[in-house]
Amino acid sequence: MMRSTLVSLSLTLLLCGAAGQASAAEPTLDEIIARTNHAAYYQGKDGRARVKMTITDKQGRKRERELTILRRNSDEKKDADQQYYVYFHGPADVAKTVFMVHKKVSGDDDRWLYLPGLDLVKRIAAADKRTSFVGSDFVYEDVSGRGLTEDTHKLTKTTKSYYVLEHVPRSRDKVNFARYVMYVHLTTFLPTKVEYYNDKGEIIRVMTVDKVEKIQGYPTPVRTTMEDRASGSKTTIEYSNIEYDLKLPDDIFTERYLRRAPIKFIK
Repeated sequence: MMRSTLVSLSLTLLLCGAAGQASAAEPTLDEIIARTNHAAYYQGKDGRARVKMTITDKQGRKRERELTILRRNSDEKKDADQQYYVYFHGPADVAKTVFMVHKKVSGDDDRWLYLPGLDLVKRIAAADKRTSFVGSDFVYEDVSGRGLTEDTHKLTKTTKSYYVLEHVPRSRDKVNFARYVMYVHLTTFLPTKVEYYNDKGEIIRVMTVDKVEKIQGYPTPVRTTMEDRASGSKTTIEYSNIEYDLKLPDDIFTERYLRRAPIKFIK
């Protein structure tokens, strides 16, 4: 199905050191949540990555997507609002499609989708953030993450390698899962595995970080898999040409660049 969590852990430990050792002073739950959120979404002042997405259905048939993701933090001093710009290079049916997010710590995110075939800019409603991201097993919300206040959080246990966190949505009617469990690496605070459960206690989706590398000093996932247990499909994302702290201009993340891609930063 996918590489085991143990493989992910061994790579993380190899690259990041301090194998399996927690800090002298154990962090509080709030500190774990904050550091996990930072490691997953805020490393560096901004960032860029080339992405290969492979979607494999139940019958083993594969579809691929090639894209570039740009990300910028609004505030360099804290984990505040962010902007994301996702440009699709191929295949032909999605080429030049653009997905843009203005992530808000307080309130619903703003999301836009540019469809070049129709020359149409579409606003994605907050209610649609759990729909499939361009036909993959990831959803729109997976790109920029859930707001910390959208869930209640609980530290269920601490193992030799992980903090195991349980998150329960405050508004159950807005999501298609009852809770999700996250395995957070003790040293890097990277989420290495996330399991989503339905009301029956069954796992319906699983995200696994398959490979981690240290890039510009930041422990960075470079291969991630999302499995949909209901459909039997899975999507693997492989990141390359990753760069941090590029000083991306803020005007890239505006509606004018949905139709006119910033070629300098996405080529």
